Amino acid sequence: MAEKRLKNRLKELRVQKGLTHSELAMLAGVSRKTINTVENGVFIPSTALALTLAEVLGRPVERIFYFEAD
Repeated sequence: MAEKRLKNRLKELRVQKGLTHSELAMLAGVSRKTINTVENGVFIPSTALALTLAEVLGRPVERIFYFEAD
């Protein structure tokens, strides 16, 4: 069975909204570094953070975060 990796479209959606890392972080109530590490796949967000980001970006959470098989 192929291993699944969690990927995201956070950067793409953030840029479409015209938001900087800092602006998105402020709206989501986290640090700029947290946004950066989530975008780069270094940090997997909690369910609460993923839902908050979806709400801020106006997208369903599954349109931001998805699995990709290795």
